[in-house]
Amino acid sequence: MICVKSNKEIEKMRKAGKITAGALVAAGEAIKPGMTTKELDTIVRKYITSHGAKPSFLGYGGFPGSACISVNDEVIHGIPGSRKFEEGDIVSVDVGAYIDGYHGDSCKTFAVGEISDTAKALMKSTEESLYLAIDMVKPGIRLGDIGAAIQKYNEDNGFSVVREFVGHGVGKNLHEEPEVPNYGKSGHGTRLVAGMVIAIEPMINEGTADVKVLSDEWTVKTVDGKLSAHFEHTIAVTPDGAVILTQP
Repeated sequence: MICVKSNKEIEKMRKAGKITAGALVAAGEAIKPGMTTKELDTIVRKYITSHGAKPSFLGYGGFPGSACISVNDEVIHGIPGSRKFEEGDIVSVDVGAYIDGYHGDSCKTFAVGEISDTAKALMKSTEESLYLAIDMVKPGIRLGDIGAAIQKYNEDNGFSVVREFVGHGVGKNLHEEPEVPNYGKSGHGTRLVAGMVIAIEPMINEGTADVKVLSDEWTVKTVDGKLSAHFEHTIAVTPDGAVILTQP
């Protein structure tokens, strides 16, 4: 069942979104060659808890970190640990904060130092497709319209769209209905109404769209070992269009 939020609930979600956004800013400012993924995770956790919230991901389904930190060919759900960032890496940091009964959820892919032209193009296409989708959000539009637009934009740029993992509703639960695919057909899918809150999150690969889950049962990688980028915002649907709840 899709949960439509009241204005009061959306205001509470703004608070969760603001903390989530701040944690991502802190991560982006800290990330550097030689830092471990665990050290970055600690920065995210301390930021969230210092603002009176709880990390949404910590313990979620047994996940051991406060952030999903995915490097290069890791698409999503990278587990923080001893891996050190290197010059030229791209790093997707996915963060959630829970406060006053509601979650925020956002992700950004960061460059570690100077990165390749391919990595720059992939990140640019992924992020631009997110904002293209956000600009489309309004009551009456269908999720298939959004997915089709994300898919076309990235495929026109020579990249591929992950199919196995999609965006989702957000609220009292971190993952709610509806699913929000990054691919689809215009004119199909759930129709948006004011009060819906969704996470739009393009996950775009340099090469094939195919992915695999590693033996840790969390980390998702590209099958061909090529790069992947991931950008996400939590969005409230209003009568006037989209409001980004996780905007820094």
